[in-house]
Amino acid sequence: MAWIRAAAGRAIGPMCGIKMIEIAIIGAGASGLAAAIAAGLGVVLFERLPRAGKKILATGNGRCNLGNAHALEHDYHNREFALPALETFEVHNFFRSLGLLLREDAEGRLYPRSNTAAGVLDALRFAAARAGVEFQGDTPIHEIRPTKDGFLLNGNITARRVIIAAGGCAAPAQGSDGSGFTLLKQLGHGMIAPRPALVPLRCESPLLPMLKGLRCHAAISIELNGRILNQAQGEILFAEDGISGIAAMEVSRCAAPGSMAILDLLPEFSLEQVRALLTELARACPEQPLAGILPKRVGEAVRRQCQDQEGELAVHLKRFTFPVTGTRGFVHAQITAGGADVAQFDPGTMESKLHKNLFACGEALDVDGGCGGFNLQWAWASGYIAGKESGFR
Repeated sequence: MAWIRAAAGRAIGPMCGIKMIEIAIIGAGASGLAAAIAAGLGVVLFERLPRAGKKILATGNGRCNLGNAHALEHDYHNREFALPALETFEVHNFFRSLGLLLREDAEGRLYPRSNTAAGVLDALRFAAARAGVEFQGDTPIHEIRPTKDGFLLNGNITARRVIIAAGGCAAPAQGSDGSGFTLLKQLGHGMIAPRPALVPLRCESPLLPMLKGLRCHAAISIELNGRILNQAQGEILFAEDGISGIAAMEVSRCAAPGSMAILDLLPEFSLEQVRALLTELARACPEQPLAGILPKRVGEAVRRQCQDQEGELAVHLKRFTFPVTGTRGFVHAQITAGGADVAQFDPGTMESKLHKNLFACGEALDVDGGCGGFNLQWAWASGYIAGKESGFR
Protein backbone atom coordinates (compact mmCIF):
# COMPACT_ATOMS: atom_id res chain seq x y z
CA MET A 1 0.00 0.00 0.00
CA ALA A 2 3.00 2.35 0.42
CA TRP A 3 3.25 2.89 -3.33
CA ILE A 4 -0.50 3.37 -3.80
CA ARG A 5 -0.61 6.01 -1.06
CA ALA A 6 2.32 7.84 -2.64
CA ALA A 7 0.78 7.57 -6.10
CA ALA A 8 -2.36 9.20 -4.76
CA GLY A 9 -0.28 12.12 -3.52
CA ARG A 10 0.37 11.19 0.11
CA ALA A 11 4.02 10.18 0.34
CA ILE A 12 5.11 7.77 3.02
CA GLY A 13 7.51 8.96 5.68
CA PRO A 14 11.30 8.58 5.85
CA MET A 15 12.74 5.08 6.08
CA CYS A 16 14.18 4.01 9.40
CA GLY A 17 15.74 0.91 10.84
CA ILE A 18 16.65 -0.64 7.49
CA LYS A 19 19.59 -3.04 7.67
CA MET A 20 19.91 -3.83 3.97
CA ILE A 21 17.78 -3.35 0.87
CA GLU A 22 18.48 -5.24 -2.33
CA ILE A 23 18.22 -2.53 -4.99
CA ALA A 24 18.05 1.22 -4.36
CA ILE A 25 16.96 3.36 -7.30
CA ILE A 26 17.65 7.06 -6.84
CA GLY A 27 15.23 9.21 -8.82
CA ALA A 28 11.63 8.42 -9.74
CA GLY A 29 11.52 10.04 -13.15
CA ALA A 30 11.20 8.27 -16.49
CA SER A 31 14.40 6.21 -16.31
CA GLY A 32 13.96 5.44 -12.60
CA LEU A 33 10.41 4.17 -13.07
CA ALA A 34 11.44 2.01 -16.02
CA ALA A 35 14.32 0.62 -13.97
CA ALA A 36 12.03 -0.12 -11.03
CA ILE A 37 9.54 -2.01 -13.22
CA ALA A 38 12.32 -4.06 -14.84
CA ALA A 39 14.05 -4.88 -11.55
CA GLY A 40 10.85 -5.56 -9.57
CA LEU A 41 10.91 -7.27 -6.20
CA GLY A 42 13.40 -5.96 -3.65
CA VAL A 43 13.45 -2.41 -5.09
CA VAL A 44 13.12 0.76 -3.06
CA LEU A 45 12.63 3.81 -5.27
CA PHE A 46 13.84 7.05 -3.66
CA GLU A 47 12.55 10.43 -4.80
CA ARG A 48 13.19 13.86 -3.30
CA LEU A 49 9.70 15.09 -4.28
CA PRO A 50 6.52 13.76 -2.67
CA ARG A 51 5.36 12.13 -5.91
CA ALA A 52 6.98 10.17 -8.71
CA GLY A 53 7.24 11.31 -12.32
CA LYS A 54 6.36 14.99 -12.05
CA LYS A 55 8.43 15.88 -15.13
CA ILE A 56 6.64 13.23 -17.22
CA LEU A 57 3.37 15.12 -16.75
CA ALA A 58 4.81 18.20 -18.48
CA THR A 59 6.18 16.44 -21.58
CA GLY A 60 4.60 16.97 -24.98
CA ASN A 61 2.44 19.80 -23.60
CA GLY A 62 0.69 17.31 -21.36
CA ARG A 63 0.30 14.69 -24.10
CA CYS A 64 3.65 12.95 -23.43
CA ASN A 65 5.68 12.48 -26.61
CA LEU A 66 7.24 9.36 -25.09
CA GLY A 67 9.31 8.00 -27.97
CA ASN A 68 10.07 8.06 -31.67
CA ALA A 69 9.80 5.39 -34.33
CA HIS A 70 13.11 6.57 -35.81
CA ALA A 71 15.17 6.41 -32.62
CA LEU A 72 17.62 3.84 -33.99
CA GLU A 73 18.55 6.16 -36.86
CA HIS A 74 18.69 9.29 -34.73
CA ASP A 75 21.98 11.14 -34.24
CA TYR A 76 22.20 10.93 -30.45
CA HIS A 77 25.20 12.46 -28.75
CA ASN A 78 27.34 9.39 -27.87
CA ARG A 79 25.14 7.34 -30.20
CA GLU A 80 27.43 4.29 -30.19
CA PHE A 81 27.06 3.99 -26.44
CA ALA A 82 23.28 4.47 -26.55
CA LEU A 83 22.61 2.08 -29.42
CA PRO A 84 22.75 -1.30 -27.57
CA ALA A 85 20.06 -0.22 -25.10
CA LEU A 86 17.93 1.37 -27.83
CA GLU A 87 18.16 -1.80 -29.94
CA THR A 88 17.24 -4.05 -27.01
CA PHE A 89 14.31 -2.01 -25.73
CA GLU A 90 11.03 -2.12 -27.68
CA VAL A 91 8.92 0.84 -26.68
CA HIS A 92 5.59 -0.44 -28.06
CA ASN A 93 5.91 -3.79 -26.30
CA PHE A 94 7.02 -2.20 -23.03
CA PHE A 95 4.04 0.11 -22.78
CA ARG A 96 1.58 -2.46 -24.09
CA SER A 97 2.69 -4.75 -21.26
CA LEU A 98 1.60 -1.95 -18.91
CA GLY A 99 -1.80 -1.71 -20.60
CA LEU A 100 -0.93 1.42 -22.62
CA LEU A 101 -1.31 1.63 -26.41
CA LEU A 102 0.71 4.08 -28.50
CA ARG A 103 0.01 6.02 -31.67
CA GLU A 104 2.51 7.42 -34.17
CA ASP A 105 2.23 10.76 -35.96
CA ALA A 106 3.56 11.68 -39.39
CA GLU A 107 6.98 12.60 -37.95
CA GLY A 108 7.39 9.29 -36.14
CA ARG A 109 6.65 10.80 -32.72
CA LEU A 110 4.97 8.36 -30.36
CA TYR A 111 2.14 9.36 -28.03
CA PRO A 112 -0.14 7.40 -25.71
CA ARG A 113 -3.40 6.42 -27.41
CA SER A 114 -5.20 8.30 -24.63
CA ASN A 115 -3.24 11.45 -25.54
CA THR A 116 -2.58 12.24 -21.88
CA ALA A 117 0.68 12.25 -19.94
CA ALA A 118 -1.25 11.47 -16.77
CA GLY A 119 -2.27 8.12 -18.29
CA VAL A 120 1.38 7.28 -18.96
CA LEU A 121 2.41 8.10 -15.40
CA ASP A 122 -0.48 6.10 -13.94
CA ALA A 123 0.47 3.06 -16.03
CA LEU A 124 4.07 3.29 -14.78
CA ARG A 125 3.09 3.78 -11.12
CA PHE A 126 0.64 0.89 -11.07
CA ALA A 127 3.10 -1.42 -12.89
CA ALA A 128 5.77 -0.60 -10.29
CA ALA A 129 3.30 -1.30 -7.48
CA ARG A 130 2.36 -4.65 -9.02
CA ALA A 131 6.07 -5.51 -9.27
CA GLY A 132 6.47 -4.99 -5.52
CA VAL A 133 8.42 -1.74 -5.73
CA GLU A 134 8.40 0.36 -2.57
CA PHE A 135 8.23 4.10 -3.22
CA GLN A 136 10.02 6.41 -0.78
CA GLY A 137 8.99 10.03 -1.45
CA ASP A 138 10.34 13.15 0.23
CA THR A 139 13.69 11.34 0.57
CA PRO A 140 16.57 13.09 -1.20
CA ILE A 141 19.79 11.07 -1.39
CA HIS A 142 22.71 13.43 -0.92
CA GLU A 143 25.56 11.03 -0.11
CA ILE A 144 26.66 7.62 -1.33
CA ARG A 145 29.70 5.58 -0.30
CA PRO A 146 30.81 2.10 -1.37
CA THR A 147 31.03 -0.52 1.37
CA LYS A 148 32.18 -4.15 1.56
CA ASP A 149 28.64 -5.42 0.90
CA GLY A 150 27.27 -2.67 -1.32
CA PHE A 151 26.64 1.03 -0.73
CA LEU A 152 25.77 3.33 2.15
CA LEU A 153 23.24 6.07 1.35
CA ASN A 154 22.86 9.18 3.52
CA GLY A 155 24.92 7.44 6.20
CA ASN A 156 22.04 5.18 7.32
CA ILE A 157 20.60 3.25 4.36
CA THR A 158 22.48 0.26 2.98
CA ALA A 159 21.84 -1.31 -0.41
CA ARG A 160 23.45 -4.18 -2.27
CA ARG A 161 22.92 -2.52 -5.65
CA VAL A 162 22.24 1.06 -6.66
CA ILE A 163 20.83 2.63 -9.82
CA ILE A 164 21.37 6.36 -10.15
CA ALA A 165 18.48 7.69 -12.22
CA ALA A 166 18.52 11.25 -10.82
CA GLY A 167 20.38 13.23 -13.43
CA GLY A 168 19.93 16.48 -15.24
CA CYS A 169 19.39 20.08 -14.24
CA ALA A 170 16.77 21.06 -16.83
CA ALA A 171 13.34 22.33 -15.74
CA PRO A 172 14.12 22.53 -12.00
CA ALA A 173 10.46 23.34 -11.30
CA GLN A 174 9.70 19.75 -12.33
CA GLY A 175 12.16 18.33 -9.80
CA SER A 176 15.50 18.19 -11.63
CA ASP A 177 18.41 19.40 -9.53
CA GLY A 178 21.49 17.60 -10.89
CA SER A 179 21.85 15.54 -7.71
CA GLY A 180 22.69 12.42 -9.72
CA PHE A 181 25.78 14.14 -11.04
CA THR A 182 26.89 14.94 -7.47
CA LEU A 183 26.47 11.31 -6.40
CA LEU A 184 28.41 9.97 -9.37
CA LYS A 185 31.23 12.45 -8.72
CA GLN A 186 31.36 11.26 -5.11
CA LEU A 187 32.02 7.78 -6.48
CA GLY A 188 34.89 8.96 -8.67
CA HIS A 189 33.14 9.17 -12.02
CA GLY A 190 34.34 11.73 -14.52
CA MET A 191 31.75 14.29 -15.58
CA ILE A 192 31.18 16.15 -18.82
CA ALA A 193 30.12 19.62 -17.68
CA PRO A 194 26.31 19.82 -17.81
CA ARG A 195 24.73 22.56 -19.90
CA PRO A 196 21.20 23.41 -21.03
CA ALA A 197 19.97 21.77 -24.26
CA LEU A 198 16.75 21.96 -26.25
CA VAL A 199 16.50 25.50 -24.96
CA PRO A 200 15.79 28.89 -26.61
CA LEU A 201 18.78 30.96 -27.71
CA ARG A 202 19.57 34.40 -26.37
CA CYS A 203 20.76 36.77 -29.09
CA GLU A 204 21.63 40.43 -29.36
CA SER A 205 20.26 42.29 -32.37
CA PRO A 206 18.35 45.54 -32.95
CA LEU A 207 16.15 43.56 -35.37
CA LEU A 208 14.63 41.27 -32.74
CA PRO A 209 11.98 43.68 -31.36
CA MET A 210 10.43 44.02 -34.83
CA LEU A 211 10.46 40.24 -35.28
CA LYS A 212 8.98 39.34 -31.88
CA GLY A 213 6.27 36.68 -32.15
CA LEU A 214 6.86 35.83 -35.82
CA ARG A 215 7.36 32.26 -37.03
CA CYS A 216 8.98 31.02 -40.20
CA HIS A 217 10.60 27.92 -41.65
CA ALA A 218 14.40 28.10 -41.92
CA ALA A 219 17.64 26.21 -41.63
CA ILE A 220 19.75 27.33 -38.67
CA SER A 221 23.40 26.77 -37.88
CA ILE A 222 25.58 27.75 -34.95
CA GLU A 223 28.95 29.01 -36.17
CA LEU A 224 32.08 29.92 -34.24
CA ASN A 225 35.08 31.46 -36.00
CA GLY A 226 33.69 30.32 -39.34
CA ARG A 227 33.19 26.70 -38.22
CA ILE A 228 29.73 25.13 -38.14
CA LEU A 229 29.14 23.53 -34.72
CA ASN A 230 25.58 22.31 -35.25
CA GLN A 231 22.72 22.74 -37.72
CA ALA A 232 19.04 21.91 -38.07
CA GLN A 233 15.99 22.84 -40.11
CA GLY A 234 12.41 23.55 -39.06
CA GLU A 235 10.30 26.16 -37.32
CA ILE A 236 11.90 29.34 -36.01
CA LEU A 237 10.12 31.55 -33.49
CA PHE A 238 11.51 35.03 -32.88
CA ALA A 239 11.46 36.54 -29.39
CA GLU A 240 12.50 39.97 -28.17
CA ASP A 241 15.67 38.56 -26.64
CA GLY A 242 16.50 35.72 -29.02
CA ILE A 243 15.35 32.83 -31.15
CA SER A 244 13.23 29.82 -30.21
CA GLY A 245 11.25 27.18 -32.08
CA ILE A 246 12.14 23.53 -32.61
CA ALA A 247 15.00 24.16 -35.04
CA ALA A 248 16.71 26.69 -32.75
CA MET A 249 16.34 24.40 -29.76
CA GLU A 250 17.86 21.52 -31.72
CA VAL A 251 21.15 23.43 -32.12
CA SER A 252 21.20 25.02 -28.66
CA ARG A 253 23.59 22.48 -27.07
CA CYS A 254 26.42 24.18 -29.00
CA ALA A 255 25.34 27.79 -28.51
CA ALA A 256 27.67 29.96 -26.46
CA PRO A 257 28.64 33.63 -26.19
CA GLY A 258 30.73 34.61 -29.20
CA SER A 259 29.02 32.22 -31.60
CA MET A 260 26.60 33.23 -34.34
CA ALA A 261 23.13 31.92 -35.17
CA ILE A 262 22.87 31.88 -38.98
CA LEU A 263 19.42 31.52 -40.54
CA ASP A 264 18.97 30.32 -44.10
CA LEU A 265 15.48 31.62 -44.84
CA LEU A 266 15.29 29.81 -48.18
CA PRO A 267 17.06 26.49 -47.53
CA GLU A 268 15.47 24.77 -50.53
CA PHE A 269 17.26 27.18 -52.92
CA SER A 270 20.95 27.64 -53.66
CA LEU A 271 22.43 31.15 -53.61
CA GLU A 272 22.30 31.33 -57.43
CA GLN A 273 18.69 30.16 -57.40
CA VAL A 274 17.82 32.85 -54.82
CA ARG A 275 19.37 35.50 -57.07
CA ALA A 276 17.29 34.30 -60.00
CA LEU A 277 14.18 34.10 -57.80
CA LEU A 278 14.61 37.69 -56.63
CA THR A 279 14.81 38.88 -60.22
CA GLU A 280 11.63 36.97 -61.03
CA LEU A 281 9.78 38.30 -57.97
CA ALA A 282 10.87 41.88 -58.65
CA ARG A 283 9.20 41.64 -62.05
CA ALA A 284 6.06 39.96 -60.70
CA CYS A 285 5.56 42.24 -57.67
CA PRO A 286 7.93 45.21 -57.70
CA GLU A 287 6.14 46.81 -54.72
CA GLN A 288 6.91 43.95 -52.30
CA PRO A 289 9.05 41.27 -53.96
CA LEU A 290 9.61 39.32 -50.71
CA ALA A 291 5.94 39.31 -49.63
CA GLY A 292 5.23 36.04 -51.43
CA ILE A 293 8.03 34.08 -49.74
CA LEU A 294 8.47 35.54 -46.23
CA PRO A 295 6.36 37.17 -43.51
CA LYS A 296 6.36 40.91 -44.17
CA ARG A 297 8.34 41.91 -41.06
CA VAL A 298 10.94 39.17 -41.66
CA GLY A 299 11.48 40.51 -45.17
CA GLU A 300 11.80 44.04 -43.80
CA ALA A 301 14.34 42.90 -41.19
CA VAL A 302 16.45 41.14 -43.82
CA ARG A 303 16.44 44.29 -45.96
CA ARG A 304 17.49 46.38 -42.96
CA GLN A 305 20.38 44.02 -42.14
CA CYS A 306 21.36 44.08 -45.80
CA GLN A 307 21.46 47.88 -45.81
CA ASP A 308 23.32 48.11 -42.50
CA GLN A 309 26.00 45.68 -43.65
CA GLU A 310 26.02 46.87 -47.26
CA GLY A 311 25.55 43.36 -48.58
CA GLU A 312 23.63 41.61 -51.29
CA LEU A 313 20.01 40.75 -50.50
CA ALA A 314 20.32 37.18 -51.76
CA VAL A 315 23.29 36.57 -49.47
CA HIS A 316 21.42 37.89 -46.42
CA LEU A 317 18.42 35.70 -47.18
CA LYS A 318 20.81 32.74 -47.00
CA ARG A 319 22.75 34.15 -44.03
CA PHE A 320 20.46 36.13 -41.73
CA THR A 321 22.77 36.53 -38.74
CA PHE A 322 22.27 36.98 -34.98
CA PRO A 323 25.13 37.17 -32.44
CA VAL A 324 24.53 34.62 -29.67
CA THR A 325 24.92 35.73 -26.06
CA GLY A 326 23.92 32.38 -24.53
CA THR A 327 20.73 30.44 -23.87
CA ARG A 328 17.74 30.90 -21.57
CA GLY A 329 19.33 28.44 -19.16
CA PHE A 330 18.23 25.33 -17.32
CA VAL A 331 14.96 26.93 -16.20
CA HIS A 332 13.71 26.90 -19.82
CA ALA A 333 15.63 23.84 -21.04
CA GLN A 334 13.93 20.55 -21.86
CA ILE A 335 17.03 18.42 -21.23
CA THR A 336 20.60 18.52 -19.97
CA ALA A 337 23.59 17.92 -22.22
CA GLY A 338 26.62 16.45 -20.46
CA GLY A 339 26.72 14.11 -17.49
CA ALA A 340 28.73 11.08 -16.42
CA ASP A 341 31.42 10.01 -18.88
CA VAL A 342 29.99 7.03 -20.78
CA ALA A 343 33.47 5.55 -21.20
CA GLN A 344 33.19 4.50 -17.53
CA PHE A 345 30.00 2.47 -18.06
CA ASP A 346 29.10 -0.75 -19.89
CA PRO A 347 26.67 0.11 -22.73
CA GLY A 348 25.11 -3.35 -22.59
CA THR A 349 24.22 -3.20 -18.89
CA MET A 350 24.58 0.44 -17.75
CA GLU A 351 26.86 -0.85 -14.97
CA SER A 352 29.77 1.24 -13.77
CA LYS A 353 33.25 0.07 -14.68
CA LEU A 354 34.53 1.63 -11.44
CA HIS A 355 32.09 0.03 -8.97
CA LYS A 356 30.42 -3.35 -9.32
CA ASN A 357 26.65 -3.25 -8.73
CA LEU A 358 26.43 0.49 -9.44
CA PHE A 359 24.33 1.50 -12.45
CA ALA A 360 23.31 4.80 -14.04
CA CYS A 361 20.71 5.66 -16.66
CA GLY A 362 18.84 8.48 -18.38
CA GLU A 363 20.16 12.01 -18.05
CA ALA A 364 22.71 10.93 -15.45
CA LEU A 365 24.80 9.79 -18.43
CA ASP A 366 26.28 11.95 -21.19
CA VAL A 367 23.70 10.98 -23.83
CA ASP A 368 21.12 13.31 -25.36
CA GLY A 369 19.04 13.63 -28.50
CA GLY A 370 16.87 16.12 -30.35
CA CYS A 371 13.21 17.06 -30.08
CA GLY A 372 10.57 14.47 -30.86
CA GLY A 373 10.57 11.90 -28.06
CA PHE A 374 14.18 10.76 -28.51
CA ASN A 375 15.28 11.67 -24.99
CA LEU A 376 12.38 9.92 -23.29
CA GLN A 377 13.02 6.83 -25.40
CA TRP A 378 16.62 6.84 -24.16
CA ALA A 379 15.36 7.25 -20.59
CA TRP A 380 13.02 4.23 -20.86
CA ALA A 381 15.61 2.10 -22.68
CA SER A 382 18.57 2.83 -20.41
CA GLY A 383 16.44 2.58 -17.27
CA TYR A 384 14.91 -0.72 -18.34
CA ILE A 385 18.35 -2.23 -19.13
CA ALA A 386 19.81 -0.99 -15.82
CA GLY A 387 16.88 -2.41 -13.89
CA LYS A 388 16.94 -5.73 -15.68
CA GLU A 389 20.70 -6.12 -15.24
CA SER A 390 20.64 -5.08 -11.58
CA GLY A 391 18.12 -7.83 -10.74
CA PHE A 392 19.15 -11.17 -9.28
CA ARG A 393 21.57 -12.94 -11.64
